[in-house]
Amino acid sequence: MTDAWERAREILDAAGLPPDQLTDCRPLTGGTYNTVEELRLADGSRYVLKVPPPDTVPGLRHESQLLVSEAEFYRAIGTVGVPAPSVVAIGDDHLLMTACPGDPWDDSTTGTEQTLLRGELGALVARLHQVTGSAYGYPSGALGPLAPDWRTAFSTMLDAVLDDAVRYDAWLPVPVDEVARTALAAYDTLDEVTVPHLVHFDLWQGNILVDRSAETPRIGGLIDGERMFWGDPVADFVSLALLRDIRDDEAFLRGYREAGGHIEFDEPTCRRLALYRAYLYLIMLTETVPRAMGEERTRWAREVVGPALMGALNDLRSPE
Repeated sequence: MTDAWERAREILDAAGLPPDQLTDCRPLTGGTYNTVEELRLADGSRYVLKVPPPDTVPGLRHESQLLVSEAEFYRAIGTVGVPAPSVVAIGDDHLLMTACPGDPWDDSTTGTEQTLLRGELGALVARLHQVTGSAYGYPSGALGPLAPDWRTAFSTMLDAVLDDAVRYDAWLPVPVDEVARTALAAYDTLDEVTVPHLVHFDLWQGNILVDRSAETPRIGGLIDGERMFWGDPVADFVSLALLRDIRDDEAFLRGYREAGGHIEFDEPTCRRLALYRAYLYLIMLTETVPRAMGEERTRWAREVVGPALMGALNDLRSPE
């Protein structure tokens, strides 16, 4: 029996589940940081086991204790009925959760299905954003304790990834100091955020499961909540329209507003959105170094994400 099976059996046992009923333990692909496995028991129940890399593996500063944040996300989102995994057990070296139905959203959806799913997704994200916390930032404590205001939390987050870029000598299209100065000029807009909302911040299609078990496909679950933080719900619109403009996604925005989500793309909101775009694109460029993503992925980041970062910085310099 492999080490993965032995580890899975031990974790199932500690969680009060029958280890002798484990019938399958298979790796799940798509992630780039944690080891993820699907566990199947003899009764048909399915679980997902996530194991972080050893502490010796290089990473970004905010990536410490990611499983703490992921567990926090699932517990929080469970209060508003959005489909997502439920936490079964968490330890220093693992997170065991229930599995959601469906497979990662891919390009096989038809135009009609795309419109329906984007509308449903908008409604789910609006419900997600109903969840509020007591303070701002990453609950993992990776960047210190939660902050009393969003400006303090976000500036800490941005400073951390800029420090990472320097530490790893990551390629950026402009110097780190220029990025910091450009962002600083827009920080006054962060003061408009006065309530810390639940933010997933990694809702690209690969982290959205589509369930095709019925005639009409539905969202089966929102997964991989490890990048979550308490902050501005506008920040979620970056990954929801990764490398694109969320304002062009009519179906999503209609579903979001009809479900009670409030968003108006006025000048302060657009400047905050540009800040969050810059933050995510900085992460995407910097992580290519500690993840050793290879020449092809690194080239893609420079050719695609680099210009996207420049676009965000230009929007900060010349607000719409």
